[in-house]
Amino acid sequence: MTERETLEFDVVFVGAGPANLSGALHLARLVKQHNETAAADKIGDIEIAVIEKGASVGAHILSGAVMDPKALRELIPDFEAQGAPLESPVNEDFFLYLTPKHAIRSPITPPPLKNHGYYIVSLNRLTGWLGEKCEEAGVNIFPEFPGADLLYDDADRVLGVRTGDKGIDKEGKRKPNYEPGVDLLAKVTVLGEGPRGSLTKKLVERLGLDEGREPQVYSVGVKELWELPDDRYPTGRVTHTLGFPSDAQTYGGGWIYGMQNRVLNLGYVTGLDYKDPLIDPHAEFQLFKTHPYIAKLLEGGKMIRYGAKTIAAGGYFAMPRTYADGVLLTGDCAGFLNSQRLKGIHSAIKSGMLAAETIFEALLARDFSAKQLQSYERRVNSSWIIPELRKVRNFHTGFRHGRWLGLVNTGLQFFTGGRAWGIFDRDRAHAGHAEMQKLSAYGYRGDKLEQRYTDLRFDGKLTFNKVTDVYHAAVGHDEDQPVHLHVLDTNICSTRCAEEYGNPCQRFCPAAVYEMVEDGGNGKRRLQINFSNCVHCKTCDIMDPYQIINWVTPEGGGGPDYKGL
Repeated sequence: MTERETLEFDVVFVGAGPANLSGALHLARLVKQHNETAAADKIGDIEIAVIEKGASVGAHILSGAVMDPKALRELIPDFEAQGAPLESPVNEDFFLYLTPKHAIRSPITPPPLKNHGYYIVSLNRLTGWLGEKCEEAGVNIFPEFPGADLLYDDADRVLGVRTGDKGIDKEGKRKPNYEPGVDLLAKVTVLGEGPRGSLTKKLVERLGLDEGREPQVYSVGVKELWELPDDRYPTGRVTHTLGFPSDAQTYGGGWIYGMQNRVLNLGYVTGLDYKDPLIDPHAEFQLFKTHPYIAKLLEGGKMIRYGAKTIAAGGYFAMPRTYADGVLLTGDCAGFLNSQRLKGIHSAIKSGMLAAETIFEALLARDFSAKQLQSYERRVNSSWIIPELRKVRNFHTGFRHGRWLGLVNTGLQFFTGGRAWGIFDRDRAHAGHAEMQKLSAYGYRGDKLEQRYTDLRFDGKLTFNKVTDVYHAAVGHDEDQPVHLHVLDTNICSTRCAEEYGNPCQRFCPAAVYEMVEDGGNGKRRLQINFSNCVHCKTCDIMDPYQIINWVTPEGGGGPDYKGL
């Protein structure tokens, strides 16, 4: 039996994203203020830890990102004066409908996409800055410490988290540098792992936190940063697009943000509830760039960075219960993103602050039970998070009926406060992967699976294949470690999945991780997992039609390095 070091903390935050960093900072301040002003019943010094699987704070953080600053202003009222790394205030808003050849500008920017008063930010840099603020406040931050398992007692109370082992080779044997993971014990553990967090997934299943909720629905955003040769796209301009290249039955849309130093932030979102098994989100983004408007914008520029990230888009009806004995959920893993506004940073920061206030109250009461921590849910419900999400509660569901009915639904919601009267919200209880149709539904043949993208060419100037893009994500994994993408039954891949869906993992993964290769010249094919390409987006865990792919944390420090993204 492996002997493990045990470290005791009062609170452990798993994941150094905007939610948990804000929560840790706010909690440290609340405790300090209380101890300085309270005449009695002082809490005393407490130990707060934030663990992060990336090599540094922000390394795995990727977002568009236009930030509504209201939550950050609540956390740090003078964040501008304190040097928050803001690219630019939003100065202009554009909304375009793209046909294959034309870009039609809407005379009116849809209200959810009006961004005046907001900021274009690099979320990578913003979380790095928040990490510095946490350390100044006495919070312990441990990068390269992935949360591998939650620790429970016999009554399923969460007692803390076990970090991943280091120094295991690809055969599962211990190398000379082997270090067992550490058991971090805590009165409260806060999960802020982002969409489809591996610990959150297991916690929700074990404790039934999604009972009575709709399945979470996701999208995946694929993006690049481009360096332009001139000022053709000004800093502070924000453009959102609808239409090309998505078909009318597939949820999708693009963005273009003007950053400092002639850098363009652009990307494309594809809903991970698409029907056509040949859809490839990375290819959709590359097609997006071939549109005459986008291609002209990028002409003479240079692609400098790449990334991909999933988005929890299910909204109000898909949020799990966010508390249990000894544990709270924050940010994207709790489903707080507003998919209509494409905004989640503000609600993530706010949820972290509300978690901190709940934990502070629990510390005073010396009670960390679910009954005590339930006040987190009450705080969230009485804050501006839930009223905002209720107004758009049927947004993504409406697009299950296609683009045009989805837009009608969006317009109705604006006037009805989110009501859909059963027209656009019927038959809603489907996970996204269940929407994928088999090849036979589209008349596709298993030996001709390139029909959808026959006109797409990767020229290395405007369009890039997945391997080239992954290089620009600065992905790094030690290849002599266990594969962190567990396929529970690979026989399905070479038989049923090949016949029924044409092995869609080769397409839905934006990093060329999954590949069907010849198996010893016998005419059969087998699955090869190029795990060192993985950008940690979790698309495979979400979109696999058989739900046999399980994403677990690799050795700490591995993965992308999203500097500036």
